[in-house]
Amino acid sequence: MAGIQEEVAVKMIRYFGNDNRRINHALKVNCFAKIIAGLEEMAEDQLAVLEIASLLHDIGIKEAEKQYQSTAGHYQEILGPDVARDLLRGMDIPGSMLNRICYLIGHHHTYGEIDSLDFQVLVEADFLVNIFEDQMNHGQIAVIQEKYFKTKTGIELLTSMFIMNPAS
Repeated sequence: MAGIQEEVAVKMIRYFGNDNRRINHALKVNCFAKIIAGLEEMAEDQLAVLEIASLLHDIGIKEAEKQYQSTAGHYQEILGPDVARDLLRGMDIPGSMLNRICYLIGHHHTYGEIDSLDFQVLVEADFLVNIFEDQMNHGQIAVIQEKYFKTKTGIELLTSMFIMNPAS
């Protein structure tokens, strides 16, 4: 039986259409987020929010390109929450949960505002995927680790994937 997360994943895939790069990015971030959250023993209510937010974290990017001819994170944060609300309309998601999902989408590039484990895990999962996709060098990875990684699991994954065997 499909759950809300699977329904959201399908809605995200339909929204992005044949933009396989963005679909795959969202699915990879979602997978890393669930791994980190599970090993960090995240509370169920936070996990439910994180699972949806990780699938939709970049959902504002199409509108950003359309309105601003840019994929900049700032524009994604501005436009993403409204797109997410539209996609999630009619689903059985409590208002407080929907508000938190939209908050995470609207702040996922605003690292100075990380206020809880769900936000921290979303940022770490997104970085794990971006480091690979953007082929970041060892110096960039070291800065990201120092500045943004806080969870034991996130640091362990980052180290295993990129530090012990640097990308470049």
